[in-house]
Amino acid sequence: MNYHKIEKTSIANGPGVRVTLWVSGCTCRCHNCQNPQTWDFNSGKKFDKEAKEELFEALSKSWIRGITLSGGHPLEDANVECVYSLICEIKDKFPNKDIWLYTGLTIESIFPIVRLDQISNGDIYRQLVVENCDVIVDGPYIEDQKDLTLKWRGSKNQRVINIKKTIEQRKVVLFNE
Repeated sequence: MNYHKIEKTSIANGPGVRVTLWVSGCTCRCHNCQNPQTWDFNSGKKFDKEAKEELFEALSKSWIRGITLSGGHPLEDANVECVYSLICEIKDKFPNKDIWLYTGLTIESIFPIVRLDQISNGDIYRQLVVENCDVIVDGPYIEDQKDLTLKWRGSKNQRVINIKKTIEQRKVVLFNE
């Protein structure tokens, strides 16, 4: 997996002061995306041991509330296995930090009702990633629904979803802070 940036003090990608990892690669290619430079899977730098150490150092600060994974697209087949591994490690090392993830997919498309023999490895990892996040912002950015007054999202179709409550209640539950 490649990444573009580790933002060590973000206040725009979730509540509180956060670390944001901007991954490379996105096939959604939303019209007027704010990060088209992250669409190319080969752009940016390799997410290697040094990058992980930099990320974990930033997360270790007591005033950091959590991490946000964005991009690009963390749930692309080329990224999702690495993202899952990273999330597991973050949960182990920083159990009190929350995990947010931005995806151009909807929660319904991540958890479709399909036959088991139709589920790919990418599907399984996407579900595992989402299940291990606290909040996901789902849905593609849609220019016609752009609204600058929305908190943590760019267009009205996107939802800020509380994953734990959504899984418990088996219906989409929006995040309220």
